[in-house]
Parts: sequence; C-alpha cells; structure tokens
Amino acid sequence: MDFVTFERKVVVELDGGHHKAQRQREKDEARNLWLRRQGYEVIRFWDNEVFENLEGVLETIREKLLTNTPEEREIQPRVNKEDK
Repeated sequence: MDFVTFERKVVVELDGGHHKAQRQREKDEARNLWLRRQGYEVIRFWDNEVFENLEGVLETIREKLLTNTPEEREIQPRVNKEDK
C-alpha cells in the first residue's frame, strides 16, 4: 500500500514491473479483495503512468476522493468478479 486515506477509505497503489509476475498479481488480488471487504476502494497505477501522466493520475485520485465516499459504497456495494 503506497497511500491511504482512512477517512475516505481509499488506497492508492503504485505498481512497478514486478507486479506483472503471476505470483505478485495473485498477492495483489488477494490484498485488493481483503481491502474491499473492509470498505476500501483501491486505485492502481503503473509507475510509468505516474512519470508520464502525473496530472491525469492526480485527477483520477481527486475525482475518486470527491465522488465516492465510504457511505456511498456501503449503500451501493460494488460487485467485482474477484468477489464472487
């Protein structure tokens, strides 16, 4: 976990190349599932996205923080393939 806001329950992950490996992807998916079950929203970016499009990454994070509150997620839980 690279960044977290406990108030808004949003986690930001910055992934390097090692996250492409099958074993690491499985660990990431398990952690994402656990975090979602705790009410957190997980946003992932590749490291190169941060270097090449910092403004876009920051805008995505800003929009998530402004539009998706923990209360809204509790009222309308998001169903993901991994949760089934």
